[in-house]
Amino acid sequence: MAENYAYICDGIRTPFGKYGGALSHIRADDLAAIPLGELVRRNPQIDFTNLDEVLLGCANQAGEDNRNVARMALLLAGLPETVPGVTINRLCASGLEAIAMGSRNIRLGEGELVIAGGVESMTRAPFVLGKSEKAFGRTQNLEDTTMGWRFINPRMKEMYGVDTMPQTGEQVAKEFNVSREDQDKFSLRSQERYARAYDKGIFKEEICPVKIDGGMFEKDEHPRSTSMEKLSKLKSIVEHGGTLTAGNSSGINDGACALLLASESMVKKYNLRPIVRILGAASAGVTPSIMGIGPIPAVNKLLVQNKLKISDLDVIELNEAFASQSIAVLRSLGVPEDGDFVNANGGAIALGHPLGASGARITLHAALELRRRKGRYAVATMCVGVGQGSAILMERV
Repeated sequence: MAENYAYICDGIRTPFGKYGGALSHIRADDLAAIPLGELVRRNPQIDFTNLDEVLLGCANQAGEDNRNVARMALLLAGLPETVPGVTINRLCASGLEAIAMGSRNIRLGEGELVIAGGVESMTRAPFVLGKSEKAFGRTQNLEDTTMGWRFINPRMKEMYGVDTMPQTGEQVAKEFNVSREDQDKFSLRSQERYARAYDKGIFKEEICPVKIDGGMFEKDEHPRSTSMEKLSKLKSIVEHGGTLTAGNSSGINDGACALLLASESMVKKYNLRPIVRILGAASAGVTPSIMGIGPIPAVNKLLVQNKLKISDLDVIELNEAFASQSIAVLRSLGVPEDGDFVNANGGAIALGHPLGASGARITLHAALELRRRKGRYAVATMCVGVGQGSAILMERV
């Protein structure tokens, strides 16, 4: 192992719940505490007073996830009071960004043991009431914080527009000539791959059961059985004659994920078993109205930084915000959209997309899939609202 790299040594997540589903009664800070506590339980040899930082991604932070949910969660999980925590917001890529920042912390020598991940309870995201713009005003607006724009800046709307996430997906479909049929095929493949992987027990090593009323919640709640016939009958969620539907889009979900990152010295000290080392991460900006193409420049930037080609990658985990943007990204990168190394066990169209947690989930899953395949390089990448893309590169050890 090389000096100054961060190694992913362990990781765990909750099952992802559907909107209003099994996790809906759990506060975001309590939800985030679950995988943190599980990492402590799974690694009894570690003295967690040596933990340098807990970094958690969270996109909302308007409700029970306010007041620095990372710090709240680590205390709720029973970690020492001396451990600091910070919450990171790069919207959909918040969890991925937390891992990237944790790895940089270690690579710079500013820490040696870090927990990084993310959380989102989209079910419990509150309605918020803005203050009036003038004294005694009666024009307060009630805003839904579940996802998307709120408290819109008129200048932003004038300069870039404020398209909803589905509208950006529809725009990508138009600009990149992605047909409805191709989107539905991609979505069906995501569901089918998830079902096969679940039957093989592939998700067992990354999921910790959550105690709920009535028993234990152990399985992702969003996946469904479907067919091309069923998918083709769904109506557009954007516009008449549009191509985006509930069936070829990711869900609104709840979930949390946490990864244990360690330096080489901590790996040796605590006899840890690294899965991968993190080689680097990159982000890039794109036009907000087609935010879904963000992974294209982010992945290309990352590959250039590491002197690699797309063909060098053995595993790609691409968050499936919408089938339209996933297909556009893969085609632009020169990757077959049905390649068995791309979202090999399904993506967010099947599993769901709890915003702050998804980047951590796909990073963990990419690392574990790379180990299963005995490959060398893996990339996890996401598009980001308001026009960004993020990507992280890993190498099996």
